[in-house]
Amino acid sequence: MPELWLPGAARLDIGDHAPTDGGPAKAVAHITWDDNGTAANPLPLAPYEDLVGYFGRNPDGRKVAPHVLWDPFVGRFTQFVPADSRSKSLADAAGGTRTNRAGSVVIQVETLFFPYCLWNGTTYARLVDTPCEGWGALNAWIRDWGVPDTWPMGRPTSFTANRSESVWRSRAGWYAHAHVPENDHTDPGTWPAFTAAPTPPPARYEPFPGAAFFTTGRRSPIIAAMHERLVAVGCDRYRTHTDLDVWGSGDVASYRAWQQKIGYTGADADGYPGPTSWTRLQVPHT
Repeated sequence: MPELWLPGAARLDIGDHAPTDGGPAKAVAHITWDDNGTAANPLPLAPYEDLVGYFGRNPDGRKVAPHVLWDPFVGRFTQFVPADSRSKSLADAAGGTRTNRAGSVVIQVETLFFPYCLWNGTTYARLVDTPCEGWGALNAWIRDWGVPDTWPMGRPTSFTANRSESVWRSRAGWYAHAHVPENDHTDPGTWPAFTAAPTPPPARYEPFPGAAFFTTGRRSPIIAAMHERLVAVGCDRYRTHTDLDVWGSGDVASYRAWQQKIGYTGADADGYPGPTSWTRLQVPHT
């Protein structure tokens, strides 16, 4: 199971946890939009601590708290409820779509940002213009909760509403606040591109190739790697060390010695690999 709390985030649990309804896993992108700057009159970015206090300690703010507050300028995070709980940042009309609960998860991210905010002497018109520090870790954590790297209603590029209740109900992925039914906000305007999923590390050991693989005359680098491993663990019963990559009687005798070494007897020590003894031999991946 993925981590309920974003690794590295400050935790300010506001309680009031409640389950979601199940269905397609979703994430919702918001900005705090705590001020209104313009190109002619940019305004200072609100202090991060003010937003933490609002969502985490202010009674009114707790009523609309997201899962995570993200500072894209320095990569700070504060989390207010665990991933498997609903949060409260979406309007949710009685009797309609349960917006805050409509998925196996509905992870909501409030980003500290408003258009034409001023930070460290620079004006930022769009969220994607910021450093977007920490986005890779946030994206990966939400992906681990089953939210695919897709925007069913399109990646946001402007402050334009585009809503479909049928899409919201049926499709997993990321949604802008501007995409969610029963809501009238048009944020976040833009959002960073998805980061690449990590490439799995290469296999360390050769997987069991199947019993039928081990037939007389079979030639393979896997057999050569097994040969070397049997010699290394003290089970060398080979009469010659030529044709190391060809299965033959020396392999049978040496593998039988390995089976006996790990406690096999009788018919179980027949010199032919099985999945358990093979795994324990740890033949290096070829």
